[in-house]
Amino acid sequence: MNDHAAESEDVRRFRGRLGLPGLVDVHTHFMPERVLRKVWEYFDSLGPLTGGLEWPITYREAEAERAGILREFGVRAFTSMLYPHKPGMARWLNGWAAGFAHRTPDCLHTATLFPEPDVEAYVREAVEAGARVFKAHVQVGAYDPADDLLRPAWGLLAEAGIPVVIHCGSGPAPGKHTGPGPIARVLAEHPRLRLIVAHMGMPEYEDFLDLAERYGEVRLDTTMAFTDFTEALAPFPRRALPRLAGVGDRVLLGSDFPNIPYPYLHQLESLERLGLGEEWLRAVCHDNAAELFGL
Repeated sequence: MNDHAAESEDVRRFRGRLGLPGLVDVHTHFMPERVLRKVWEYFDSLGPLTGGLEWPITYREAEAERAGILREFGVRAFTSMLYPHKPGMARWLNGWAAGFAHRTPDCLHTATLFPEPDVEAYVREAVEAGARVFKAHVQVGAYDPADDLLRPAWGLLAEAGIPVVIHCGSGPAPGKHTGPGPIARVLAEHPRLRLIVAHMGMPEYEDFLDLAERYGEVRLDTTMAFTDFTEALAPFPRRALPRLAGVGDRVLLGSDFPNIPYPYLHQLESLERLGLGEEWLRAVCHDNAAELFGL
């Protein structure tokens, strides 16, 4: 952890400038070690889902050290975003995530889902076990979020008011069911579903802003958006900044830690340099998520 001591101090200074009690990061990855190793191997291999980009993992420490780094940064609550890429994985992943949340009190108990016959049953089990946020990955899972098999699960989550962080934009590489269309069909049927669109919906930023403006429970997370890495790949249109300010109460800090090719601090500085003001920045980095999750 000493390697990150200087960065921790810089993050503390960032928080101090804004008068923040801490950060809330809704998009961090903790998963079974052998699953995470496979994810890292995929990034290392420049796989097609990463757009074939060089993607060095900045925080390749063991699980306990990674959680410790977030605490050093002053992240008071984070998630264990995990996701299946095939049927039969989600229930097992949810069991692991429940155990991780139990031994990691500052982790918001995370669960996941996949279109399969028993999805309603295990989503209900996860909710009853205390899950506070779900993760859906349309790109990696290669499924239609409007699949009939998922309808009861979306309804259950909408009724329970449990947020779902969903990777449904077409970045860094498009999938068969990515983009605003499929998830718009879900929202038309479940308008109260608390969707948090990962990566600001990159690269279809303005289309997902449309959804956030249309549905009061749609939120956007900042994961990797506005960073030098992403701006070179899929720049956020500057004409849309006023709209981003307009939904400022529904933009949440996300980072993709530990799977990021730059220091954590860079995400924070990238938000600050948008120039949307300290009130907007405080809301994004802490207050919006603190209110959503009752922290």
